Amino acid sequence: MVKGDVDTYQEDGQWKNRPEGNDRASSTHDSKADAQAQGREMAADRGVEHVIKKQDGTIGEKNTYPRSRDPRDIAG
Repeated sequence: MVKGDVDTYQEDGQWKNRPEGNDRASSTHDSKADAQAQGREMAADRGVEHVIKKQDGTIGEKNTYPRSRDPRDIAG
């Protein structure tokens, strides 16, 4: 299995998840919530970071899985 952070982003009116290093999205969704849920599951299964982007492409949220790997020592 490819190891790499999972990006959740919008493109062409759909929300997509793409693991780092892949050229194409692994999943597409009609809503951001559905894409986030799938992206979270992918990142947790791989033990990597989940990067959730806003509609404008800027980073809105980052989550590290498992939580013990988070380099920041703060809650949230």
